[in-house]
Amino acid sequence: MRYVDNLPYATKEEEHVVIPMSDGIRLSARIWRPTSSDDAPVPAVLEYIPYRKRDLSSQRDSMHHPYIAGHGYACVRVDLRGTGESEGLLTDEYLEQEQTDAEEVLAWLAEQPWCDGATGMMGISWGAFAALQVAARRPPSLRAVVISSFTDDRYADDMHYMGGAMLSDNLAEAGTMFAYATCPPDPAVVGDRWRDMWRERLDHARPWVLEWLRHQRRDAYWRHASVCENYQDVRCPVLASSGWADGYSNAVTRLLGHLDVPRKGLIGPWSHKYPHLGEPGPAIGYLQEVVRWWDHWLKGEDNGVMDGPMLQAWMQESVPPSTSYEERPGRWVAEPEWPSPQIQQVSHPLLRHRIVMPKNAEDTAEAGSPQGEAMTVQSPLSVGQFAGKWASYNAPPDLPYDQREEDGGSLVFDSPELTETVEILGSPAVELDLSVSEPVATVAARLSDIAPDGSATRVTYGVLNLTRRDGTGEPEPLEPGRRYRATLQLNGVAQSFPPGHRIRLSLSTSYWPLAWPPPRPVLLSVYEGSSALRLPVRPAAEPDGAPQRPFGDPEGTRPLATTQLTQPDQRWEVKRDLIGYDWALEIVKDRGTVRYEEIGLDVGCRAYERYTATGDDFTSVGGESDWTMRFRRGDWDVSVRTRTVLKCDEDHFFVDATLDGYEDERRVFSRTWNETLPRDGL
Repeated sequence: MRYVDNLPYATKEEEHVVIPMSDGIRLSARIWRPTSSDDAPVPAVLEYIPYRKRDLSSQRDSMHHPYIAGHGYACVRVDLRGTGESEGLLTDEYLEQEQTDAEEVLAWLAEQPWCDGATGMMGISWGAFAALQVAARRPPSLRAVVISSFTDDRYADDMHYMGGAMLSDNLAEAGTMFAYATCPPDPAVVGDRWRDMWRERLDHARPWVLEWLRHQRRDAYWRHASVCENYQDVRCPVLASSGWADGYSNAVTRLLGHLDVPRKGLIGPWSHKYPHLGEPGPAIGYLQEVVRWWDHWLKGEDNGVMDGPMLQAWMQESVPPSTSYEERPGRWVAEPEWPSPQIQQVSHPLLRHRIVMPKNAEDTAEAGSPQGEAMTVQSPLSVGQFAGKWASYNAPPDLPYDQREEDGGSLVFDSPELTETVEILGSPAVELDLSVSEPVATVAARLSDIAPDGSATRVTYGVLNLTRRDGTGEPEPLEPGRRYRATLQLNGVAQSFPPGHRIRLSLSTSYWPLAWPPPRPVLLSVYEGSSALRLPVRPAAEPDGAPQRPFGDPEGTRPLATTQLTQPDQRWEVKRDLIGYDWALEIVKDRGTVRYEEIGLDVGCRAYERYTATGDDFTSVGGESDWTMRFRRGDWDVSVRTRTVLKCDEDHFFVDATLDGYEDERRVFSRTWNETLPRDGL
């Protein structure tokens, strides 16, 4: 990262600005803008998230908002109601109230004397969700959005119900927000009201996982704010980015294919990071691209921002399996439109433990009869221990490890050794002719790159709850022994398989703890010849259509000063007991204690996750998410501790949760939840 001190505009910062809402609630904003905007108004750019602008997100914010402000914009960072120093309550994600608040914030910005009336929204993750969702509501001042690491489908392509199967991140993210939504505001900003505001948050808190478990189908709860329900609602230009290591690797291309507004897509090798902070690298000069986007759509500059390809993607080269990479070798490729006419959907029939690799899509002579024999697998619960995280954050190392041990409990199909490079760009799919032994069943599919030494690097994967195989989210129990056809979509990826390597497809009936397993072990039968792997093949011999203008080096403004008072602790451990057959995955994400020097505040943040099972008892699985957040300045010392435990039997989920608030290490608030919810085809 190159820190830029000399920017085109001198800027000033307003650390705490109150924005009134129509119901009397006041939101807290931090604003960076050109000094000259007092006399020469500029467009405003909003980032709208719940992650505490004064401390927890302040260092990241300080790297890009002053940078964009220094190029002639008023950059505004607003905490959602009920977070940071904003009044009110945050009880769930993407509620109607959140979006109407955003519309009011944009209207307020457009009316300020330092704003020329044009606004944009930007963000990563929640901030990107917010920008896209608000864009679909068409507020009059909103001219364009810039979004990174997001989805347009809240049900099936978020951390909740991938392919209708419940992800463990449904618990983990609920645990995260259980903690964030109950943190206190800073007395240095809100004064003596801090305790009343904090107590209101504690009194109205609830474990978010309860609401998410009440909606196990794609119902109105998930359809709300899912832009995929009607892409035509979005009428402003969109610059969308994500990373192949992120959980959100699919939505960029979906937007490119479905929106009919000016749009550009960018997908790198990154985890859940902004592209200028991208890990694994290479990171790029993303903020330069963002400024060019704003210059065109908010200021009307004719700078050629819409020239060149619609999609730029990092074509990843083969690498050994690892739980973390500093860099992913590869190259940028570009597509002038999406879907790309040069990408062929090539179907490869599945025969007994092998993938047929015809020279072209029509050469299916080897496919055999559609009445082929059944190949069976009943996976142990241990398949999935090396799956990594649904969305990699690259800390602690959370990418999938060597898949050979996973493959031991899977149905495996290998291609012949490749004689020439095969490159894919897009979303692979598995078309299955199958039957199962139970009314509720899940299939996980993994695509791996097999090196000559046999090591297996997972390239992409997908999960499908077969009771929701038609994609509607309405469960339809399966009839044991009956044959069904189902299509399992894998996450989008760009990958180059070199000569001498093989392509492997692995199918399993469990993938714990990434996805919650079905109530009972399942015997899966897959019928050869009539099942196939479909790959989005991009001809390696074709020109890359490389960007006309290469990306610059990552730039940003100098981050706020912090001091690491206690050291972080990052762990990812798989533990096995070969006497009782218990095993556990334990994850520690402890940032240590950090002092934010500018405000003299010490903040500690520790998350602990634990996922367990015993043998092949599918009702023994359980997950736990514990958080501790601590804030300290002088004699002010406040902490929040949350714990959420999720267990099950064949028919129910059991949630046990606690919330404790402390002042000076003395507990001043405590509440518990113990609830039972029915399993609904999960």
